[in-house]
Amino acid sequence: MALGVIMVGIDGSVVAVANPYIGRDFNASLAQLQWVTNSYLLVIAVTLILGGKFGDRYGRRLMFQIGVVGFALTSVAIGLVGDIGSVIALRGVQGFFGALLLPNTLALLKEAYPGDALNRAVGIWVSATATATASGPILGGFMVEHLGWRSVFFINLPLGILTFVVGLFTLVESKESVLERFDIPGVITLAGGLSAITYGLIQAQGWGWSSAMTWSFVVGGLVLLGVFVILEIRTAHPLVPMAMFRIRSVSISSVIVLLNFFSLFGVLFFVSLYLQSVHGFTPIQAGFRLLPLTITFAISGPIGSRMVERFGGWLPITAGLLVTAVAIFSLALLQVDSPFLNLWPPFILIGFGIGLVVTAATDSIVGEVDDDEAGVAGGIQTTAIQFGGVLGTAICGSILFSAVASSLFGNLTARGVPEDLARRVAAKSNEVAQGLVPVEPGTSRAIVKAITDASHQAFMSGLHATMIVGGVVCLVGAALGLAMRGVPKPDPQN
Repeated sequence: MALGVIMVGIDGSVVAVANPYIGRDFNASLAQLQWVTNSYLLVIAVTLILGGKFGDRYGRRLMFQIGVVGFALTSVAIGLVGDIGSVIALRGVQGFFGALLLPNTLALLKEAYPGDALNRAVGIWVSATATATASGPILGGFMVEHLGWRSVFFINLPLGILTFVVGLFTLVESKESVLERFDIPGVITLAGGLSAITYGLIQAQGWGWSSAMTWSFVVGGLVLLGVFVILEIRTAHPLVPMAMFRIRSVSISSVIVLLNFFSLFGVLFFVSLYLQSVHGFTPIQAGFRLLPLTITFAISGPIGSRMVERFGGWLPITAGLLVTAVAIFSLALLQVDSPFLNLWPPFILIGFGIGLVVTAATDSIVGEVDDDEAGVAGGIQTTAIQFGGVLGTAICGSILFSAVASSLFGNLTARGVPEDLARRVAAKSNEVAQGLVPVEPGTSRAIVKAITDASHQAFMSGLHATMIVGGVVCLVGAALGLAMRGVPKPDPQN
């Protein structure tokens, strides 16, 4: 299971490194490059629960192995194609196979490690996720630089073969004990609702949060999800049994996972921009500087599993989110020229806190449901992760852009930039929100410095706002963790 998670995790993080080179090779637009990532996110977010249900119905081992093979072969195909449209389409296909693979890893772990042993297995699963996140940018940067961007996709072939072969000898097939009629209306309404919401959130930064198009998709998706819930309550064989959410640990932990990854993705995405665009580090250099976060993330998974065994899920969740909140709030004190000494202590605390939360919440979701529903539970957990990430980057991105747009013009004129030029630069707030400095050709050295200082200061004002939002979200999650205090510890005999 760890090998499968690493394969998907590495692919997700190396694509960010490869994107500029893909764009250069195919002369792709910024929108096309964004869809290299977004097509994958859209498909995987929509199909994770369905992938878990396929595993429950047809066999979790079978779906996991199909996901491994499909993911690896699609990766190779991406490395062989000759146009950006094919890359975008195949990334969507890759997302589907990832959705078959990921939720069934958790279901297979539940089958293989009953009782307290599941806590420890989930801790290793979390460590594998963190290891993939840490190694992706560094490995991807090295490969892109020395072997070309196609190599970051080809690497999934040997890794996929290894995962498949090990799976043949170690995995035991499991599926639901009673074969139920497949819930087609549930599939249609769930997929439609999740697709509309995810698409609306992804496009919100381009359309704007006040756009009728944005809210048409988001509200339409929520309506479809409402219809889905009504259908699931009334049908005899639901795709997602609503009774599952009557289990307090499952319902609360699902929300906590979403909030947790909202904060994590917001921090990683925008702090990475800070390191690369403001400090001028390469992706590899930025990846190395994020190692304190990802290494402690990997180490804290097994620690979280021990805490769950001793205290139940509420303590590691609450403590982890409080620690993370303090660390994220401290990042709101960063300045343009802050040394790395101001970054690595919060990174360590964030990695430690996030690892505790993911381990405890995952165990609470997957460990508390019936064996027949383990695949769907895994799908709910991984869907919460994906939606948390999409929400975190979309909402925090909009907050950052608004803060940049409101402060940039004043920052420019205060530093002596002529008003006409300041207006033209301020019109490029979207670039400044990415940490870039829009300088026109022929601008004098003194004005270039003024524009650079003003742009970086505007970016920092946006970064501070996003860190405050991320910290508040962690505090909300910590309060929900306290609400789990009455939930009993897992029974080792179950």
